[in-house]
Amino acid sequence: MGETGRGQEGLGILLLVGSAVAFSTAGYFTRLIPVDVWTLLFWRGIFAGLFVMGVLVWQHGADAWRSIPAMGLPGLAVTLLSSSGMIFFIQALRHTSVADVAIVYAAAPFVTAGIAWLWLRERPSRGILIASAIAFVGVVVMMGGAFRLGNVLGDLFALAMTLSLSLIMVVLRRHGDRPMTASAGLSPLLTALMVLPLATPAQVGAIDLWHLALFGVLQNGIGLLLITWGTKMLPAAQGALIGALDAPLAPVWVWLAFNEIPPTLTLVGGVIVMLAVLGHLLGDRRSPVATATDTR
Repeated sequence: MGETGRGQEGLGILLLVGSAVAFSTAGYFTRLIPVDVWTLLFWRGIFAGLFVMGVLVWQHGADAWRSIPAMGLPGLAVTLLSSSGMIFFIQALRHTSVADVAIVYAAAPFVTAGIAWLWLRERPSRGILIASAIAFVGVVVMMGGAFRLGNVLGDLFALAMTLSLSLIMVVLRRHGDRPMTASAGLSPLLTALMVLPLATPAQVGAIDLWHLALFGVLQNGIGLLLITWGTKMLPAAQGALIGALDAPLAPVWVWLAFNEIPPTLTLVGGVIVMLAVLGHLLGDRRSPVATATDTR
């Protein structure tokens, strides 16, 4: 891999690590803001969407609107998948345990690798698969091995959420030449529209509204921007593996903000996930993908 390729890979890693950090603050904000989940999703979507569309205008000025038709069907697919993935996530949490959802979601690198191989002929390296397996074990440890059979509907929602994320990463990778920032702005706005019938946005106070604005911008808006930009620069499976950093980082913010010391298994599992991801990023400096057929 040349210097340009190395530089792009490094930038992609930084962007996706940043997105994982941003997304990991969701638990902190949901604990901080005492409103129902649908109202929270509504306002988060509004603020995130406006922020991302503001970035789009800052980038392109009066021509920003041209980015929407330019993203084409791939951009529309990313928008719909992102919005539906969030709804699947909430429904999964309503029908099964947090442990079930987290463990199903931890399979995302494998699901992404399978889709990328079938569609793009993008084969993940052995290092990525090993690191993904170790990270999966880490998540199981974090959850205390609490996965339970029987919550079929909730587990199906969690699987649908995972599949949505995996498809997003593969579509972004496949259509890296498309301007996708608009899709990152439209998806939270679409989510807000979808949950509006169940939300009560007018009943939110000024302080909570300020916190919701921070939630939308810092967690959802920045997270969506960074994952949209970074995924284009890396193999899809590697991007999903880096996203696993969300799991060990999430309890850290709650610990720091609310002085809730995580259980020992959460700490041990989190260290396993961190070591798996960081070990791969630091140790595997070879090209992580062998592409049998270039379909682009």
